[in-house]
Parts: sequence; structure tokens; C-alpha cells
Amino acid sequence: MYWTLELASYLEDAPWPATKEELIDFCNRSGAPLELSENLQELEDDGEPYESIEEIWPDYPTKDDFFFNEDEY
Repeated sequence: MYWTLELASYLEDAPWPATKEELIDFCNRSGAPLELSENLQELEDDGEPYESIEEIWPDYPTKDDFFFNEDEY
């Protein structure tokens, strides 16, 4: 399983919180790449919903990780 910003970006509009099956269904309906569906299928499924992408990919960069000043734009 590998994650890229491009793959993870498809989950930004996912219906959080969501179970593994709900995320796979969302992925398939939204036309996301097959690699994303494969990554989601490799997740452990304990029946509990995931609250956000950070639970799936802890290193997912957040808005705070980017160094730019919004006031300048």
C-alpha cells in the first residue's frame, strides 16, 4: 500500500466518518483511480468508521504543513 497526495485528494470529499466499505464504495462511484481502491481494500477492518484521512494516512499533509501567507492573496 502506498499513498500519494493525488490519491489521497480523492478522499477529501468522502462522507466522513466512513467505514472501509463506505470509502471503497465512494471511491468506485467517484471515478477514483484503481490504486486508491486497492489501498482501501488493504486497510484493517475492525468495523469502526474512520474519522478522517489522517486515520488512514497519518502523514497526510494538512493546510498547516504548507508555508504560505494567505493574507498576501
